[in-house]
Amino acid sequence: MKIQKLISFLSLLSCTFFINVPAQDLSNQNATPETKNLYKNLGKLLDRGIMFGHQDDLGYGVNWRMEKGRSDVKETSGDYPAVFGWDLIHFETGKNGPIDFFSFKEMKTMIEEAYNMGGINTISWHTSNPKTGKDAWDNTKESIQVILPGAEKHQLYKDWLNGIAKYLKSIKGKDKKQVPILFRPYHELTGNWFWWGKGNATPEDYKKLWTFTYDYLTKEKQVNNLIWVYNTSDFKTKEEFMEFYPGDQYVDMISFDIYEMGDPTKDNSFVENAQRQFRIMDEVAREHHKIPALAETGYEQIPYDKFWTETIMNAVGKYKISYILAWRNHGLTRENKMHYYVPFKGHPNEKDFKNFHDLENILFLKDIQRESIYK
Repeated sequence: MKIQKLISFLSLLSCTFFINVPAQDLSNQNATPETKNLYKNLGKLLDRGIMFGHQDDLGYGVNWRMEKGRSDVKETSGDYPAVFGWDLIHFETGKNGPIDFFSFKEMKTMIEEAYNMGGINTISWHTSNPKTGKDAWDNTKESIQVILPGAEKHQLYKDWLNGIAKYLKSIKGKDKKQVPILFRPYHELTGNWFWWGKGNATPEDYKKLWTFTYDYLTKEKQVNNLIWVYNTSDFKTKEEFMEFYPGDQYVDMISFDIYEMGDPTKDNSFVENAQRQFRIMDEVAREHHKIPALAETGYEQIPYDKFWTETIMNAVGKYKISYILAWRNHGLTRENKMHYYVPFKGHPNEKDFKNFHDLENILFLKDIQRESIYK
């Protein structure tokens, strides 16, 4: 079986697109050595396969909360994910944590733990609407304008960034080095559900927000442990993917988010849409020398027993991407709904997920630990 998988993988590799990502293309030339090394090795890992990631993996699972060493991914696949996703939602409001299950202090400890194990951390930021004071999903139009330089709430935004900068710089491993972070702010920009998204903000204002945020964090606050990730959702053309793009000097990686919303046994639109978007993103990655990724994906409750080995693998197809990150395993929500994207022990999809883990071109934590990605 293993030989057959290897033959299949080599066949796939022979027709896979090659993306040349020079190490010097990291946007921040003052980045820490560990951050530069991670970026260089992310480029090299494209030839090895696709890393698997999971949101909030160490913090909670479907039937547990904050139990050290636990992970639904590990308990079903036998290994931790290679990429660990986190979010700074509510940080700017002064709230104790991003979610009721753990605080920002505890999240910092888990990020450091992932780094100490040799894993990779990525952080998004569901930023509160600065115009209304409501959450990120309050898509009041022209909210970006109130925090741009010279605008009425620009100082408020700088105060938010001051707190973010202090927090990100404080995250250090047992080697006393700052932990490199794949930073993915203002994500899913081609959707209209966030206040910074298409239809609620102009491309010009979005670019001003991104470039100010980048310059303030990297140049003013000297946050040198970030790899900047540009992120979209659905798009039909290359022009649409690039419409809000702030420029190569402000971006290190490009990505999109896409979720299975139908029944893959009856509807192939998820695979077809993903293939169209991967084709476009691959072209952009090669032209701009940026590392591509699938920053969020999944199928809520995973009611299909071949989702990983068939649906996801067919969606990615022959394209080289850095990682796939599945969304979080919340479990039962306040609305009495089960919300999870990775199987837990005893779930019907567990076998397929284990088979997905065993594929030669899918990389979990043990696969990248041997690479010394920060050196």
